[in-house]
This record gives sequence, C-alpha cells and structure tokens, in this order.
Amino acid sequence: MTIRRLPETLVNRIAAGEVVERPAAAVKELVENALDAGATRIDVIVRDGGRSLIAVTDDGCGMTGDELELAVERHATSKLPGEDLLNIATLGFRGEALPSIGAVSRMTITSRARGADSAWCISVEGGAKGGVAPASHPQGTRIEVRDLFYATPARLKFLKQPRTEFDHAVDAVERLAMAHPGVSFSVSGDARTPIRLSASQGELLDARLTRLGALMGREFSDNAIPVVAERGAVNLTGHIGLPTLNRPTARHQYLFVNGRPVRDKLLVGAVRGAYADFLARDRHPMLALFLDIHPEEVDVNVHPAKAEVRFRDSALVRGLIVGALRHALAQAGHRASNTVGAATLDAFTPRTESPAFAQAPSRFDFQYAPAGARSSHIPRDLAEAVSSFQAPLTGFASQPSARPATAMAFAAEQAPPPDHPLGAARAQLHNTYIVAQTGDGIVIVDQHAAHERLVYERVKQALVDGGVKRQGLLIPEVVELDEPSAARLVARADELAELGLVLEPFGDGCVVVREFPALLGKADIKGLVRDLADELAELGDALSLRERLDAVCSTMACHGSVRAGRSLNQDEMNALLRQMEATPHSGQCNHGRPTYVELKLSDIERLFGRR
Repeated sequence: MTIRRLPETLVNRIAAGEVVERPAAAVKELVENALDAGATRIDVIVRDGGRSLIAVTDDGCGMTGDELELAVERHATSKLPGEDLLNIATLGFRGEALPSIGAVSRMTITSRARGADSAWCISVEGGAKGGVAPASHPQGTRIEVRDLFYATPARLKFLKQPRTEFDHAVDAVERLAMAHPGVSFSVSGDARTPIRLSASQGELLDARLTRLGALMGREFSDNAIPVVAERGAVNLTGHIGLPTLNRPTARHQYLFVNGRPVRDKLLVGAVRGAYADFLARDRHPMLALFLDIHPEEVDVNVHPAKAEVRFRDSALVRGLIVGALRHALAQAGHRASNTVGAATLDAFTPRTESPAFAQAPSRFDFQYAPAGARSSHIPRDLAEAVSSFQAPLTGFASQPSARPATAMAFAAEQAPPPDHPLGAARAQLHNTYIVAQTGDGIVIVDQHAAHERLVYERVKQALVDGGVKRQGLLIPEVVELDEPSAARLVARADELAELGLVLEPFGDGCVVVREFPALLGKADIKGLVRDLADELAELGDALSLRERLDAVCSTMACHGSVRAGRSLNQDEMNALLRQMEATPHSGQCNHGRPTYVELKLSDIERLFGRR
C-alpha cells in the first residue's frame, strides 16, 4: 500500500472518537464552551440518552456570522490568545469540540453576539458544512445536536441504555455546576427535569456549599467541614465530610483544578492518605475540593478529554492536600456526623414487613384508641386477655426498679455539666456501652471503639514528642510464631522499639518481648505480636513502619484499649467522656465507625409520639 492522505471527513470522525466517546462527552464540551462564553444561565436538553437530541442554550457573549463560520473549522478557537500551551486559563482551548461533534451528527448552531441586532445560524451534517444564514435568537448561543453518531453507526452499538447515558450526561453537568455556583443550570429530557439549580449568592465558599448541598444532599452540607489552605502559589478550598459520613465507593469525591473537573490519581491518592487514620480501606469520604494553581504550573493538555492533569511540583500539591485535610479534620474535634443519630432513629422506627402484609385483613388488627375506649376491631376474647395483662400487679408495695433508689436519686441530683458536649455518664449497658445524659438528649458510647481512638492518638503524639515510653516486663513474654513471621518481626525490631515494643529472637519461630508501650496498660501481648506480624506481612519490605504508622499504631491501639465486656464505674466512664472531648478525631474509631451516637430529646419524644 502506498502512503495517502486521509479525507477530511474521516479525519474529523477519528478526532470525534477521541473527544466524543459518548453523549455525555458532547454535553460536557458544549457546557464548557458556554461557561467560557461568560454565561450566567445554561439550559440543557437530552433526549433518548443523547442519541436523538442534545441542546445547550446559554446567555453568553455569542458569536457573529463570521465567527460562527470559523467556529466549526478544526483547531479554531478564541480561548488561546497566544501560542503558549502552558498558560491555559479556559476550560476549552483545543478547537476540536464543535467540528468533531458536527462530523458525527447533524448539528445546528444559532448565535447572537452581545450588542448585535440580529442572529446567525449554521448547520453541519456529517462533517459537511453549510452556509451562514440569518436567524432569530436572543443574545447568546443555542447548539442542537441531532442523530448523534449517525455517521459512525459502529459507535452506536457500544452505547448503553438511554437512561444510563442520560445519567452520565447529568453527572457531567453536575460536576461543572459545582465549580461554578454563580451560574444557573437546568437539565431536562424525556419529560423529566432532574436538575434545576439557581445561582448561589454570597461568598464563594458559602455559595459552593449551597450548591454542593443541592447536588450531594443535605446530609453532606450538614456534616461538611470547610477547607481553606494555601502553600506558595497554590490555593485549596472546598468542603470535606466527617469520617463517619462515608460511602463504599469514591463516586462522591469531586476534584477540580482551576475550575476543571478532573479524575487525577495524584489527587485521589492524597485524599486517601489524609483519611488513612479514620477510614477502613473499603470506605471512602464524601468531599469536593477546588485547587487553584497558576496555569504554567499544571499541564491540562495530557488527555484529549482534558480529564487528567499533570503538575510541575506534584509533591507540593500532595502535601498541601494531605496537610489541609488533616488540619480540617483535627479542627472538627470529637464531632461525628448527625447521620449516625438519624440512622439509629430510623432503626427504632417500626416497619411493615411487606405491602401485602400491610393490606391483608386480620382479626388481630389493632387500632389506636384513647384511654378508656375499646376498639371494635379487637376480638372479645383477645380484649379480655389484654385487659387482664394490663391490670395492676398486686402483692407488691412498689414497682421494681432497674436501679437501686439511691443510685437513681444520685443520678437525678447530678445535672450534666453545660460545658461538656458528651454529658455525664448515667449507666453502662452489657459492660460495653456507656449511656450519658446531655443537656438536650442522650449519648451512647462504644467504650472499646472510643478508647481505641484515644490510645491511637496518644501513641502518635508520643512519637512526635520523642518516643513512646516503655515498660519492662518482670517476666519476659515468649511468643510462638511460624518462622517467616518471627523473621519479619526481628528484621523490624529497631523500628518496633521506637514504637515502644522491644523484642528479640528466641529460637526457631519464637520471639521474646522484654518491654512494651507503657500507655497500652494491661494489653494482650501475645495477641498484639501476632497481629503485628500479620500487619508486617501485608506491608512487605518496601515501606518502613514510619511510612505506615497508621496501620501499626492502629493495631497497637486496638490491643491497648478498654475491651468490650469490662465493667466501668461512674468515674471511669466520665473520665473516658472527658478524654473524648479533648481528643481530636474521637468521633470515630480507626476504622471509620462512629464511637458514639447522639439522640436529641426532641427525636426521642418523636419516637414516643410526644411530638
């Protein structure tokens, strides 16, 4: 075969395959053009998942007839004033979107420039450009894309169901709406309007939170922590969810660079590193972060769809994100998300087993009636049984009490201190859960999870202060292991000594522990050593314990914390509550589970029908 030049229409279709892989990509490109045009309102219509129609209307600066004719040519753009590809200040700059979309669809563009007395339109069908003609249209631009991929039928075979493609288009608009809260958005299609967002008012941080609450839900806005940080010429703002507000996937993590939504491995890794102390590996936080950096410090031209970026100083960016997120989480103190209490109340709410059961007639169907009234729906024999069951007990001077009268009187006399958010301890249930009374409700604390977090933070602070204090064993503890596990522990003996655990080899497959961290108290030393050996097996030899301090300290804290099933007196329970209030991150254990549940008095009253 001889070398030949490809036809222009085929070149455009190849370019379209890189830029417009699905209808959502076309929506994204057109909305980005509207934002670059300075639009304050953008309306999107998507029908049949984008196959039959995509229409984007904005009130931006618009285009003249001459500009309209040039806009559908390849590599024609108004967004690159010079020839410097390292100084990109707009969302779109390649000049490929409109000609690429027009190469695989029937596209019509109608636009009226700001201050012009008339509008113009142009059509592109399968890459064939028509002439510019006068039209009627208000200021701004409307782009209609019909029969997407009709010119490339093979691409249609790979599209998903219309609902799936529609959801992808909605997701693309939502991401851009998060970054531009001052712009009104609407998305409709197939008689549905899933998005209708008005422009948010106020300061940028507050406006973004309002927009995020509208898109991510009120539970996020109610449990979001603001993030504001700066390092050099890099600024980071946004909101992150409390660790107890987490999801099984990273779908609710939104990352932006200079207003551009991206899916960057560096940023995702930085977020995971910041939450490493607070979440299990299979849980992910909810957040939206906006990174503003000088255009010359980031390359946005490494991906045709501009979904990935490359930073000149990636270490600076990663350090900024990790430090800012950890500082924000520390500022939250012992706070846990209110969704924990909501989930608890939801668990208390009785539910009907099934709709069929709810509608099935039954002669045991009870109807609520005021005191003294008798429901006609209760059978006579059952009503008599109920009456006898509810009759007052005889032969007892007083009703039995769950606690001695003196203890109850003591608890009643002691009001919870107003300056203590977690209140005063009132009881311990099943030697595992502490019940405390607050000024406006109750708090239920998981004593093991709470103390585990306290010990974990103390271990980390001790390392920062110069090392963990050790306590010598009067009789050294010999721990039997398999030979590989014992060898791994001995190889890391010096690093373990920094953490307060001193051990030595003791024959084949055994180690002897001579000292252990003093703050662990009466820990299960054998269990601790075995768990550390398993942890080292997962870490491998590539990372030092300092680099994976979170995993090792978490294992040590678990063995040094108050165990479930241990009885605590009232002073011990109150001491635990006060330590939680003074310790950062105490609202969740090292695995992201809540350490306490708070129920407001109004919620409890609602459970009993008092509200």
